[in-house]
Amino acid sequence: MSVPVITIDGPSASGKGTVAAIVAQRLGFHYLDSGSLYRLLALHARQLDVAWEAEDRLAELAASLPAAFEQGQVWLDGNDASEAIRAEEIGIGASKVAALPAVRAALLQRQRDFAVAPGLVTDGRDMGSVVFPQARVKIFLTASAEERAFRRYKQLIGKGESANLPQIKQDIIDRDTRDAARAVAPLRQEPDAFLLDTTELTIDQAVDTVLRCFGQSQASGV
Repeated sequence: MSVPVITIDGPSASGKGTVAAIVAQRLGFHYLDSGSLYRLLALHARQLDVAWEAEDRLAELAASLPAAFEQGQVWLDGNDASEAIRAEEIGIGASKVAALPAVRAALLQRQRDFAVAPGLVTDGRDMGSVVFPQARVKIFLTASAEERAFRRYKQLIGKGESANLPQIKQDIIDRDTRDAARAVAPLRQEPDAFLLDTTELTIDQAVDTVLRCFGQSQASGV
């Protein structure tokens, strides 16, 4: 690809979004949180009373989704939806709509359009496998289910929300199963992706690892 792209794929609550955003900032690249597109679609559908299983209608909504990423915020139809899309229920909805082939097809080109100079860092579940198969660097970022559940638990408690750690862990396991088993673009590590397990790593250590991988790709001319 003429424009360098770094893809960071991985399961829910693995920290890929945080790492990707910092990497993009460090490199001065654009950033695409692909998961937010599916979360925005799930939220938009809920607002319009469209079922998360209504594939054809959801594909129509996806094709004209009034989404924008500006000033570190996620916008839906001119409204700041950054907090609303992080609700657990919307996350579950995002996983459901993302499993629908027509929805993924509708959002494919919109995601590719984010790859503009000087470069792009994107995170999701099929960025390296489907959306940007020729990416300069591919990372598969993961952590244990226990660690991911604990991170999500601390995040919710920090916001003053109630949280049930065993339930969060079960939700994460259930979502992993759905994402890995779906017929279209299942969650998997690509053969040319670097496996980055962050269970025992800090955010800074994970970021440094991704930057090192990118630096090595630049040096080798990949």
